Amino acid sequence: MAHETIAFVNQKGGVGKTTTAVSLAAALARKGERVLLIDLDAQANATSAAGLGEVTGPSIYETLMQEAEPRDCIVPLEEEKFDLLPATRELSGAEVELAPAIAREQRLKNALATVADDYDWIFIDCPPSLSILTVNALTAATSVVIPVQCEYLPMEGLARLMETLTLVRGSLNPELRTLGLVLTMLDRRTRLAREVAADVMMHFPRQTFNTVIPRAVGLAEAPSHGQSIFRYRPGSRAATAYRRLATELTERAGGSA
Repeated sequence: MAHETIAFVNQKGGVGKTTTAVSLAAALARKGERVLLIDLDAQANATSAAGLGEVTGPSIYETLMQEAEPRDCIVPLEEEKFDLLPATRELSGAEVELAPAIAREQRLKNALATVADDYDWIFIDCPPSLSILTVNALTAATSVVIPVQCEYLPMEGLARLMETLTLVRGSLNPELRTLGLVLTMLDRRTRLAREVAADVMMHFPRQTFNTVIPRAVGLAEAPSHGQSIFRYRPGSRAATAYRRLATELTERAGGSA
């Protein structure tokens, strides 16, 4: 299949977005797929969760500012088997710096054109906001995955996100498609979690992935060790769920697992 660029997006933080991006990158890389993970959040959570404790070279910030080529910023992660385009706190200033720039929404798309053929998958971990960085990701992406936490009623936020996707399709990226919503942090013991899951499936029956990610201690602990769930607890229920989700993602994207 042709390479797929997926933006992991939700304007609410703490929904399992970074965990899902890192876990799917690790799952597909372990199948022999060529994967690049881009950290587009100034908090740099994906960078540290993937095991890069300190960024010593140029980062996604320099890429967006056109001060460095993407190829010079990419860091191979041998233990996780995928490549990373890391973030630093400098990225927090990108919003202001990009504001007056011509074609600012196209910066990431244009940069990735130089490395796209090197990968089967490019994953973009977006910041928890509908900002110019997120719009850059949506303009560069071929599709989006929306993680939804099973612990609050997300319909209002989801409706706003869907409106943003419609606007991006209308003006910047008409080919952008929604691969699906991923239900995360499901604790089947709580009534609210079950109700939220049922609510999302009712409103988005065809778009919601069948695989549901459970609430798991291992998923919460793994980032602090700089490891994906496949290094930290490869035999866990969470690792099994993300393997299953990776297979489902591949099928939806038009390939075969």
